[in-house]
Amino acid sequence: MTQQQSLSILKTGASVFLTGEPGSGKTYVLNQYISYLRKHQIHVAITASTGIAATHIGGVTIHSWSGMGVKSKITDKELDALEGRRYLWKRFEEVKVLIIDEISMLSADQFETLNSICQAFKRNKLPFGGIQMVLVGDFFQLPPISKKEEKEHVQFAFETHAWKNLKPLVCYLEEQHRQDEGSLLGILQAIRKGDVDDGFSELEDRLHFEFEDIVRPTRLYTHNADVDVLNYKELENLSGDSSVYTMTGNGKKEYVGRLQESCLSPEVLHIKIGAVVMCTKNNFEKGYVNGTLGEVVSFCKETGYPVIVTNKGREIVVEPVSWSIEDGDKILAFIEQVPLRLAWAITIHKSQGMSLDAVELDLSRVFEYGQGYVALSRARSMDGLKLLGFNPSALVVHPKIISIDSVFKKQSSQIVEYFITKNDSDLQQSHKEFILRTGGSLEEVAYNPEQEGVRVSTYEQTASLVREKKSIGDISKERELTQETVISHLEKLLDMSVLDISDVQYLKPRTKKFKDLVATFQDYYNETGELYLNAIKNNSDDSVSYFEIRLARLFLER
Repeated sequence: MTQQQSLSILKTGASVFLTGEPGSGKTYVLNQYISYLRKHQIHVAITASTGIAATHIGGVTIHSWSGMGVKSKITDKELDALEGRRYLWKRFEEVKVLIIDEISMLSADQFETLNSICQAFKRNKLPFGGIQMVLVGDFFQLPPISKKEEKEHVQFAFETHAWKNLKPLVCYLEEQHRQDEGSLLGILQAIRKGDVDDGFSELEDRLHFEFEDIVRPTRLYTHNADVDVLNYKELENLSGDSSVYTMTGNGKKEYVGRLQESCLSPEVLHIKIGAVVMCTKNNFEKGYVNGTLGEVVSFCKETGYPVIVTNKGREIVVEPVSWSIEDGDKILAFIEQVPLRLAWAITIHKSQGMSLDAVELDLSRVFEYGQGYVALSRARSMDGLKLLGFNPSALVVHPKIISIDSVFKKQSSQIVEYFITKNDSDLQQSHKEFILRTGGSLEEVAYNPEQEGVRVSTYEQTASLVREKKSIGDISKERELTQETVISHLEKLLDMSVLDISDVQYLKPRTKKFKDLVATFQDYYNETGELYLNAIKNNSDDSVSYFEIRLARLFLER
């Protein structure tokens, strides 16, 4: 199935299991659908089975969103207690589409429990209370953490009564957008079929491979302790002092804590010139994605932020970005940090969902179904793979997954054949009916958050809201932009003379804290002649965010 076919099926409102090999474009389709729903004002809840996966897609864990927490099963008494929470009633009343990313890591019991909660709050005995369910993932990835007795019986979500009653349409993506040459892709496909003998000789050739003219590869470990030891040892071996970047956050303490735990960038980032680093968030405009490797070559004179050179030779200044937890249009919490981490090593678990330029791994120490497959599939190509050890058993995947995968492929093919019989007008009518059924708007809103690049029109939209005297928070929500991006727009609009400083004076805080911050900035500028954001951050208390510093610089520079 193609990406466009799966997107068209999603728009009908049918519940879907969106799957495919690594690099087939699951995240791309998911983001396209989220954009579509928001443009038509259909309330969507974006969740994932783990905190790391939730951070990748800008959502929350399904455990937090649904109220089930850490429980795998829930009693009638506990369900009654959940129904006493007013915020959950509002959440379920609004939601029309529920997305769960990395569905492979949600246990069977948790999937059944979620079904019961949705039915209770929706007062509807249809599967999941009649909500459109969008289940995204690949069961060849890491399995759910389960007790021994669960592993022997029902372990995976697709084995449950809830899944069978839901009968999600399977959209198995078959296009390949990650690996850039065939040998590694062929091995991964052989593993998915259970043909573990295929590719042994090619993989063994990587045991003595040495990278040339490339940034040092990221080493994948099974345990966090090994990762930390190697990263800090390598950093200490570099000469010079470390530059330190401290994470800031705002919002409910519980949510901020979850963001900090799941963010791949550390709360306190220490880096030096020469450090091997990895980008931890997508920023297509800047030219990096989650997993891009680079080496720190300097620090920007203007901002103090690190300058990296990627293994493709691109030089990038990496500035702070934000990660947020959102509930519909409401931002519950956000954190802000330079989107980098030391990358001499990371765990296989944290690498899930990444696409790495150069990978070094030991396949002799794999202890769980899927770990070897996940580790291999992080590399973009065989040229970016080096093995430190190899054990053929590392390529073994769960027998249940091999069996069900052939079923999923068959179901997907049948769905493609069925939808081919539908003409465009029939599909468009189905799309229209779903929008109306969910209370959405047939007329699209003007802004598309998934657009590639930033065009002049997007600045003009921000300018029009400034002229209406909207606050930065309101502009952020209305435009579906982070507040940091709104500040960037204001800087650009002032530089282009689209806006005058008098147009934005109403945004200048009148607090003593802001006045003190401006004074600190002014003193530093008088001494150095530069406006380094990071220097001001290091000289301020923890309550001062990069957002506040950038706002102060906006007015100080002009």
